[in-house]
Amino acid sequence: MLASVTRLRVRSLRFLPAFIWHTFKSQRQVARLAGFFGGRLLVDSRWTFWTLTVWENERAMRKFRGSGAHARVMSHLPHWCDEASYAHWVLATDCVPEWSGAYEKLATDSRLSRVEHPSEDHSNKRFPKPRLSPKIGNDLKPVKSSSN
Repeated sequence: MLASVTRLRVRSLRFLPAFIWHTFKSQRQVARLAGFFGGRLLVDSRWTFWTLTVWENERAMRKFRGSGAHARVMSHLPHWCDEASYAHWVLATDCVPEWSGAYEKLATDSRLSRVEHPSEDHSNKRFPKPRLSPKIGNDLKPVKSSSN
């Protein structure tokens, strides 16, 4: 099993509607993919968004990342975001980790995605802990199609 956490901060309110629309479309896409075991979305303060997903393997995660709605939105993220980071790690089970564990992985093993207008926090790899209270987000569950 492979876990993936991402943290994206939208740099301007004007990009927020398109970002949220594409997040919704990507959420629909991921739930229908083979190899997706579950995940979580979290809306943090300062227009920051977290995803946490669990995959059968890296190939399944890369298939999602490079196809459909998710692939289409990826080209916009360097312009829309001033902070973008991610981390991947191997899990012994298919259980979705808690946010605290995902944050620790991001804080210690993160990789930065390219952004056109990096914030100082992005440049210095400073990631505030996610706001969990009040918690705004939802769990992602795979949708099994009738053909599976």
